[in-house]
Amino acid sequence: MSAPVLTTLLVANRGEIACRVMRTAKALGMTTVAVHSATDREARHSREADIRVDLGGSKAADSYLQIDKLIAAAKASGAQAIHPGYGFLSENAGFARAIEAAGLIFLGPPASAIDAMGSKSAAKALMETAGVPLVPGYHGEAQDLDTFRDACERIGYPVLLKATAGGGGKGMKVVEDVSQLAEALASAQREAQSSFGDSRMLVEKYLLKPRHVEIQVFADQHGNCLYLNERDCSIQRRHQKVVEEAPAPGLSPELRRAMGEAAVRSAQAIGYVGAGTVEFLLDARGEFFFMEMNTRLQVEHPVTEAITGLDLVAWQIRVARGEALPITQDQVPLNGHAIEVRLYAEDPSNDFLPATGRLDLYRESAAGPGRRVDSGVEEGDEISPFYDPMLGKLIAWGEDREQARLRLLSMLDEFAIGGLKTNINFLRRIIGHPAFAAAELDTGFIPRYQEQLLPAPAALSDEFWVAAAQAFAQSLPGMARADDPASPWALPSGLRTGLPREITLHLSCEGQDRALTLGAGSNAKLIGEQLILEHDGLRRQLRAIRREEVLFLQWDGELRRVETYDPISAVDASHSHQGGLTAPMNGSIVRVLVEAGQAVEAGAQLVVLEAMKMEHSIRAPHAGVIKALYCQEGEMVSEGSALVELEEA
Repeated sequence: MSAPVLTTLLVANRGEIACRVMRTAKALGMTTVAVHSATDREARHSREADIRVDLGGSKAADSYLQIDKLIAAAKASGAQAIHPGYGFLSENAGFARAIEAAGLIFLGPPASAIDAMGSKSAAKALMETAGVPLVPGYHGEAQDLDTFRDACERIGYPVLLKATAGGGGKGMKVVEDVSQLAEALASAQREAQSSFGDSRMLVEKYLLKPRHVEIQVFADQHGNCLYLNERDCSIQRRHQKVVEEAPAPGLSPELRRAMGEAAVRSAQAIGYVGAGTVEFLLDARGEFFFMEMNTRLQVEHPVTEAITGLDLVAWQIRVARGEALPITQDQVPLNGHAIEVRLYAEDPSNDFLPATGRLDLYRESAAGPGRRVDSGVEEGDEISPFYDPMLGKLIAWGEDREQARLRLLSMLDEFAIGGLKTNINFLRRIIGHPAFAAAELDTGFIPRYQEQLLPAPAALSDEFWVAAAQAFAQSLPGMARADDPASPWALPSGLRTGLPREITLHLSCEGQDRALTLGAGSNAKLIGEQLILEHDGLRRQLRAIRREEVLFLQWDGELRRVETYDPISAVDASHSHQGGLTAPMNGSIVRVLVEAGQAVEAGAQLVVLEAMKMEHSIRAPHAGVIKALYCQEGEMVSEGSALVELEEA
């Protein structure tokens, strides 16, 4: 049988994974096809493709989850194969079957393997039969509240509700006691239905202080299967990975082999083909429990590529062409150490709520040996509320873990993002934390060190405000001369006919305001995007980037957003909605649980908002009576929009 012709590849995804897959496809001489929603018409993955196809719609359900539209796009563009990326339809057996029925090639496992392992419940049952250790749980078909209540009582609280058809933290809730179960189950089911088109759930015992260790497996169509070492993905927030590394620190060769061989047996038992990941929970005693199998390429695959020197997307393409795996298990490399962090548009200080808006500033760290950035955005892009908030990933490799860690810290310091909130400072604190440096890893890392990782906002120092004023003044239009920055005509306090020798600036940064007056004798210079300050013989150099009416100033390791304001016209916006509850982000109203005139208790759920594939509850901050409702189910709302007027009892 001749190998299938594969010259044109459609990527049924968006963002950084679409860009990453297309990069390898182009390197192999293939034509790339991007699909996009109406919102993503000018997104980076669309711009980088050779051919683009408009799916229409905005929400994933109207675009990236439309199987018929994706098949039609492949046919229209001449693509012979479809790569699903991750998320969306990547683990949907119906999608795999539809691609095969259309005479196209699916760059993923057979639909039968997705059926067996794509459902967490089915995978648990299969592993139980195969004798693989399982975490105590319920993986049955019955989905009513009474069944889950009985199962939770048998398992013992706390428990973890998980969507059987998904991943990435979507449709996943920790339940501490029975009083939380009904609300958590209903919310998790809605999230699962919205993200994966399948609301079925399972429940497991929530283990304390486990490590999340996963095995990368790869199989071809000739019966060969091997494991490409392991990754530690223990550092998570909202059950979604934030930091991943390979190999897992402290794992013995014997344990690596035992976990790897178990993963290969699992894949072979279901006739697996392509890239997949078998995920385990590893306790402090070295015992591991099967958790799930992801029948797709993982977000964190770059760290495996870094320590093996392999291109896993190239392997996917070659396996789809019918080629055999190019190496044996004994030949799998393990060189050095790699660490990856996920860069999200979100607000860590506000329970990691997703952030939307325009990327006014976006600078990636410099390329070089052991440095890699996989991203799906560019400066000027709009981040919408319809999709996952991940912007990209930073990956550092070193000859050992400490070299990789220090290199990653350097990359984070070089990165510059402005215009919306991100988790970059949070990532910097994790990678720089002494416990992370000591490889003290488990899934409770972030809650344990929350005070250091998420410190309360501190008042900005006088030194910061002076530096900010100097930088802003130096960057004001007409205030500087690129040809002669030392000229008195380039100084904000220099002689100007008809203008004062002093300049007063009213500055705002991170909710704090300050008025500063700069006079003659400034010791600051702005050369390019570097602010140079001299004081008492010390010379300090800070990054200062101007974007229209905003200045981004590097201070204490963080890029601060500084703006000017008019103190006369400044009005406290909070006065306009006394007692009002507003939308914390752009999103869609999925449930309104109260009505005008209704009395509610403190903490009562009032409105449920969906943004970036996650649900967020608006709750009553105190007991009171609903005075007015300003939203309805199905309505799109903007950040800051009034939703509910609550009158205090």
